[in-house]
Amino acid sequence: MPDSDSSKTAQGPSRLGVRGPFATPSPRQYVLMTADDIRRAVHRIAHEIIERNKGVEGVVLVGMRTRGVPLAHRLAEAIRQFEGQAVPVGALDIGLYRDDLPYLGLRPSLRPSDIPMDIEGKRVVLVDDVLYTGRSIRAALDALTDFGRPGQVQLAVLVDRGHRELPIRADYVGRNVPTSRREEVQVRLREVDGRDEVVLLRPPEEGEHEE
Repeated sequence: MPDSDSSKTAQGPSRLGVRGPFATPSPRQYVLMTADDIRRAVHRIAHEIIERNKGVEGVVLVGMRTRGVPLAHRLAEAIRQFEGQAVPVGALDIGLYRDDLPYLGLRPSLRPSDIPMDIEGKRVVLVDDVLYTGRSIRAALDALTDFGRPGQVQLAVLVDRGHRELPIRADYVGRNVPTSRREEVQVRLREVDGRDEVVLLRPPEEGEHEE
């Protein structure tokens, strides 16, 4: 989310990929955020969490599986560096709470939630990588109730790509990226994917062929 690449990012996303004469059309891939962009976004969000909550007393970070979890840990580390205070971090799986999987023809992929702290009355900051329709966040809010009743729930996302289907808004956003529904935003993190970047995948235009 590299100082050397920041000007390139500001001028527009860079195109990746190699075309071959017999390759089938593939999505065009553009870099939206580099590793340094992600680092700066995480540090900015950490500062905003501290400022909004007037410190971090009673604040709990809960990352949504999968990539929200390493993002939550990065935020906790940034907060520790800024405030000298550790913030509890948990992991939340929402597979059983999603209402959109039947429409997508998918089955829930279940992984254990790990909320090792009491969230009753706490200010819980949900952390996710991409905010899209809002349905995953709705599911996360339902899942949280199994662990207690927070005093307040805030939402931090690395990327907000729009197209909300529910009245849900993030409190902290690394980057707003206007997209079409045909496009895909992929967040890649070194803890999961081996590298840090955010890319936009655009489908080939009708009639487009690989050169």
